[in-house]
Amino acid sequence: MAGTRRRQLGTVLNDKNDQTIVVGVSWLQRHRIYKKNRRRLTRLVAHDPANSASIGDRVLLEESRPVSRTKRWRLVEIVEKIDVAEVQPAEIDRMPGETLRENSSDSDEE
Repeated sequence: MAGTRRRQLGTVLNDKNDQTIVVGVSWLQRHRIYKKNRRRLTRLVAHDPANSASIGDRVLLEESRPVSRTKRWRLVEIVEKIDVAEVQPAEIDRMPGETLRENSSDSDEE
C-alpha cells in the first residue's frame, strides 16, 4: 500500500493567486443522533504551475509533498472546463428585457 497517493475530485473556488488554486471537495457526513446525511465542503489548496485552471472547473488533485505552508496537493488534470460569462457593469443596472439607450434623457422630454 506504500507509494499510493490519495486523489480528490473537486471544483475550483479561487484562482487569483499565482500558481495556486483553492478547490472545494464535497462529501457527506452522517449525523450521530438523527442519522441524516449533510453535505460538507473541504477546501484544499493545490499547486497549479501553468495557471491553467479557472473558477468553476472540475479538477483532479493528487497528494504531494509540501510545496508551501498550506499547499499539500497538486493539480493532475482538468476534468471539465467551465466557461464563466463576464458580466458588464451596464448589464447589472439594466432591468431584464430593457434595451440600452444612449440618449435616455432626450426621450423623457418628448
